[in-house]
Amino acid sequence: MDLRDVKEFLKDTFKYILTIVVVLVIIVYIASLQQIVGSSMMPNYQNKDIYLLEKYYYKLFDIERFDVVSLNYDAEKYLVKRIIGLPGEKVEYLHNDLYINNVLIEEEFMAQDEYTEDFKLDELGYKVIPEDMYLVLGDNRDDSLDSRDIGLIKKEDILGRIRLKIWPLF
Repeated sequence: MDLRDVKEFLKDTFKYILTIVVVLVIIVYIASLQQIVGSSMMPNYQNKDIYLLEKYYYKLFDIERFDVVSLNYDAEKYLVKRIIGLPGEKVEYLHNDLYINNVLIEEEFMAQDEYTEDFKLDELGYKVIPEDMYLVLGDNRDDSLDSRDIGLIKKEDILGRIRLKIWPLF
């Protein structure tokens, strides 16, 4: 092996190492894949569908009502839920209608036959949602582990925004 072969080998090796580092940075800090597990987001998101998780998004933009997010539930489990209540808001469901600060809010993403039981933020021990906390619910309100069960979610536990469906394609 002469010097030219060694240089070529090192050059190729550097390209592979650089590619691996770039891919790892993208996966850790920018975007990754998130699989929907269970039926809590049906009919809008199906069990085993795979979506792009935009990890960087909330470092640049604010969390908005009705965003679909992935959140860290415990060390081994991630949940996909929809943001319903934002910091500083009073949230209430009455006769299947969402009221934010006593104003009726339309949930256009909800299935026609889906029903949300009456719920008040008071049931979680709050008058309004504290700063840097959010109320999240699944779209399938009858079969969802969400803020009604686990409480409000801290901003730091939101991993990113669910955005683009990757699989299945149709």
